[in-house]
Amino acid sequence: MAHAFSPDRPVPVPLGEVARVLGVTPIGSDSARGRPAVTEDGRPLVHGVAVAAQDVRPGALFAALPGRRTHGADHVDAARRAGAVAVLTDPAGAERARSAGLPVLVVDRPRDVLGPVAALVHGTHRLPFPVIGVTGTNGKTTTVHVLDAVLRRLGRRTASSSTVERRIGDTAAPSALTTPEAPELHAFLAAAVEHGVDAAVLEVSAQAVTRHRVDGLVLDVVGFTNLSHDHLDDYADMDEYLAAKAALFTPTRSRSGVVSLDSAAGVRVAAESSVPVTTITTVPGVAADWRVAVHEQHPDRTLGVVTTPDDTTVPFEVPLLGVHAAADTGLAVALLATSGVAVDDLRTALATPLDVVVPGRMADASAAAGPRVYVDFAHTPDAFAKSLDAVRAFSTGRIGIVLGADGDRDPSKRRAMGEVAAGRADVVVVADHHPRFEAPGPIRAAILQGARSVAATGTLVVEEPDPARAIRRAIAEVGDDGVVYWAGPGLTDYRDIRGAHVPYSSFRDARRALGELGYDD
Repeated sequence: MAHAFSPDRPVPVPLGEVARVLGVTPIGSDSARGRPAVTEDGRPLVHGVAVAAQDVRPGALFAALPGRRTHGADHVDAARRAGAVAVLTDPAGAERARSAGLPVLVVDRPRDVLGPVAALVHGTHRLPFPVIGVTGTNGKTTTVHVLDAVLRRLGRRTASSSTVERRIGDTAAPSALTTPEAPELHAFLAAAVEHGVDAAVLEVSAQAVTRHRVDGLVLDVVGFTNLSHDHLDDYADMDEYLAAKAALFTPTRSRSGVVSLDSAAGVRVAAESSVPVTTITTVPGVAADWRVAVHEQHPDRTLGVVTTPDDTTVPFEVPLLGVHAAADTGLAVALLATSGVAVDDLRTALATPLDVVVPGRMADASAAAGPRVYVDFAHTPDAFAKSLDAVRAFSTGRIGIVLGADGDRDPSKRRAMGEVAAGRADVVVVADHHPRFEAPGPIRAAILQGARSVAATGTLVVEEPDPARAIRRAIAEVGDDGVVYWAGPGLTDYRDIRGAHVPYSSFRDARRALGELGYDD
């Protein structure tokens, strides 16, 4: 299907201008079979860019990219039928691309030029509103949603892009990637311009940098949350992973930055940044420009205060849990101030509890009575630790965790997941999550090995492959005054098993389990 957000009134760019920017000459011609439907004086006009044939709209430049199993050039006929006016590809796809009878632009690495091409086509190399980006391992999504909520309270019309959703104004659509591919990102920003947006906020993953998804865009301000063990299936080591994120703090990617010093990596990012940065921390004793302190933690909200570099205080109350949620809120405040929002306006906006929902993050499935149950999207050891610490701060009973790990994803963090779980919870139930094409048994075994290596006397560590049985066991074990933290599934409504999306909602099943155990609303 086509991108959820594209401009309704695109201003076309002559194909010759695209070719000039790339420094190439189109090959092939518009035969009767392949003649572009949208032309001016016989020359193709480009209205958009697409990397999948199903996303092609009339007037699109089809980027036929090499893939793991197939080449995009194998789909040029489908792209032509959908209205593509030209093809961008590499030498390996050039001959197949010419078979559609469309002009072909050939470059050695087409993915590397998608951002500048999409920016040219959509006119997004200059935007009439500030764009704030957020990177880091954990907390990106929450920070983006807090940013958006504060901007809305300030009366701004916003566009936002996160792991959860893309949204312009009040229109939202689910996200397929944390950061969309460059053509989709620039189409989204062009649509935001059409809708009169005042500010945009974007979640930026490390993969978005290394895979050129944010090329052609310079962020006005970029924030760094933290760095912890993740994505070592994509990066050789943690240094390479950090380097991908740190690349955002350079003049070709951003104009300024705000860096949290809550993880050691933040110190490196701040020191090595080649754009002006300000720093922030929640850690007492750490020297930073901005400071965040937590005053109260409750099962449904966190209260704290942000202190600016000139010692102005900005109190806040957010319906989010834990010190890490306070850190994300503080980072959002500092990012907005750095982007030009007056601190007095931020104080006014946060004078009453902020209305913000982060779908799938610590979603409260609890009944009116009985143990509290949270279903979370977390998938790293650090995220588990912060969430378990958050519930421990207000719970007087036993803490239980239900966890699994993704198949076909970084296996090096599985043991650490188990270690964190058993180190902070009283009840650890290891279940299957998304095994994908891996055998689920070894995934569980790695988590269990970590958990059992650190479990204290009295800590219950059990294996229950079936998630439905796992949540019921955890609820029964913690008792009426306990808390169950279900790490991983968030609000997804399926499990990925050998490529099939098997319907299953952890959130709905947790609610059902509470009812079955006598905890009715």
